[in-house]
Amino acid sequence: MKVFIFAALIVVVASQGYPKPQYPAPAYPTPNYKVPAYPAPAYPSPAYAKTPEYAPMPYNFNWAVKDDPSYNDYAHQETADDKGYVTGSYRTLLPDGRTQIVNYKADDYTGYVADVKYDGEAKEYKPAYRPAGYPSPAYPSYPSPAYSASKYPSPAYPSPAYPSPKYPTKY
Repeated sequence: MKVFIFAALIVVVASQGYPKPQYPAPAYPTPNYKVPAYPAPAYPSPAYAKTPEYAPMPYNFNWAVKDDPSYNDYAHQETADDKGYVTGSYRTLLPDGRTQIVNYKADDYTGYVADVKYDGEAKEYKPAYRPAGYPSPAYPSYPSPAYSASKYPSPAYPSPAYPSPKYPTKY
């Protein structure tokens, strides 16, 4: 109970705040100087040439990779017209056995719009082990080193002078 009374007393004292100062605030005079006038720069401001805008160039390309040993199977095809409209598609073989096919369109008005489809059914990925297509390396045999154990026996150390520790068998 005494703690509550003490806390209430501290709150009352803290809420009264500090008294206002009894001295007037200082008054500073307005400065009496002229604002300097700077001359205009003697050099002309840079005039950058506008970047030329070229008309879109039509093109058509495609490529594909099918490499069974490395499981790489993907392709890409794209076409653009002289108005900047681009259409294309690409496909890739996923590790789960499906083929991902993406058909897309792009232009300045709608941006990039893609339609993603999957062909096939997903399976658990288990890479098949394939032995290397080259023979294992044959390493030359070398003579045993000159520092072998028969020439230099391992050192013999005396047993320590202190007793060995006795640990409890159960914890």
